[in-house]
Amino acid sequence: MLYKKLDNWQKIPELQKLLDLSTPPRQLYYSGNLNPEIFKDCVAVVGSRKMTDYGSRVVEKIIPALISSGKTVVSGFMYGVDQYAHRICTESGGQTIAVLGWGINTILTGEDFKLAKKIISSGGLLLSEWETMKASHWTFPSRNRIVAALSSEVIVAEAAEKSGSLITAAMACKLKRKLWAVPGPITSRTSKGTNQLIAKGVAKIWLGESSQISFLPDDPLVQILLNEALTTDEIARKLQMPVSEAGAKLSLLLLSGQIMEKGGKYFIADAN
Repeated sequence: MLYKKLDNWQKIPELQKLLDLSTPPRQLYYSGNLNPEIFKDCVAVVGSRKMTDYGSRVVEKIIPALISSGKTVVSGFMYGVDQYAHRICTESGGQTIAVLGWGINTILTGEDFKLAKKIISSGGLLLSEWETMKASHWTFPSRNRIVAALSSEVIVAEAAEKSGSLITAAMACKLKRKLWAVPGPITSRTSKGTNQLIAKGVAKIWLGESSQISFLPDDPLVQILLNEALTTDEIARKLQMPVSEAGAKLSLLLLSGQIMEKGGKYFIADAN
């Protein structure tokens, strides 16, 4: 795949946000048709490499909303949430920047190559600070700092307790970028990191366009908890919904303080 060196990137106004880094990239290389406007209004969407069905639905909700707002989606081109964010963006008519954790001259194969072609044909870019560099344990955290610096906001869609996405989240905080985290089922390992970001007040809770908790009084889940305390499985069975969906709703209610959990059962927080 053809690539070019981005000469004097420091003089491009849209890229001067990278100078916020204590160690800005010395060089930048890219594949695609460069238009500096693509860097103007970027939002990063990152997450677990072990994306769940819940995580994929989250990405499918986030990306179209960003595209409709004229945002460029930035992510790290690794399997899981990152690549799915790139894919949904290209399929939804948006532009996306894939920041690589290896040298730009690395030969891509299989699905990676197909996705890279889609990104470029959709007006997006592959970007790297290296021309020749093999992927290693330190190149991905280095990539993460660029993902965060390019973006005005970072959304963590799914992350385990020790996910690399939390490095991006920490960098976003350091750079004073707005940080969002999507809550997930409290039983899910891939949501433990995002739930902790919210619980600790590090990230704002992302719930869609309104980004505010809004459960109507007649929400069926709330109604059945008014009558009795129930487990996740019992709630899912009564409401005839997937356990994962019930768990996601319960997580939001827990984080909002509207319900409580004890002994594996959930009940309304102000219930007697």
